[in-house]
Amino acid sequence: MRSLPCHRLAAALALLALPVLSQAATHVEVQGGRSYMDSYGTNAAFVEAVFAPRPIGNSRYTWSPDVSAGWIDGRELSRPYEKTTRPSVALVAAGARLRTRDESAWYHPLFFSFQLAGTNHTTQALSSHYQFVSTLGLQFRHVSFAIRHISNGGLHDPNSGETMALVGVGFDI
Repeated sequence: MRSLPCHRLAAALALLALPVLSQAATHVEVQGGRSYMDSYGTNAAFVEAVFAPRPIGNSRYTWSPDVSAGWIDGRELSRPYEKTTRPSVALVAAGARLRTRDESAWYHPLFFSFQLAGTNHTTQALSSHYQFVSTLGLQFRHVSFAIRHISNGGLHDPNSGETMALVGVGFDI
């Protein structure tokens, strides 16, 4: 049997999880912004689904299953790199979004998410097909603002990563 590449396996797992997770309330966001690698910018876009929150024990925090698909455009750089920066990168990711349970708290819109991702290409910034996605942001009813970093965590060199500022428009389904 031929082994399945990581990005195909991640996409298959995300698709298999959707019917189970879709039974719960889902918040869908379309996000766009600018991504930077070593101060070289390019465009980025994501579609993200955040499912119903679940309490973390008796704490004041919740976690929500979180899946996303994204696109980071390529770059044409004059500075030579050992790996190319030209190809655009598509990725699929799945993980969890953490936030407080207290809806009356001023910090309730604040969230942190962590996902594991698979990519279709490698570049100078994303040098392996396996990536970690960390996002810190503010989610309101229909608008979100986030800072996202995607990197392989030093598992493979070079490890520049992509850091982006995103604005999202969301709705509940």
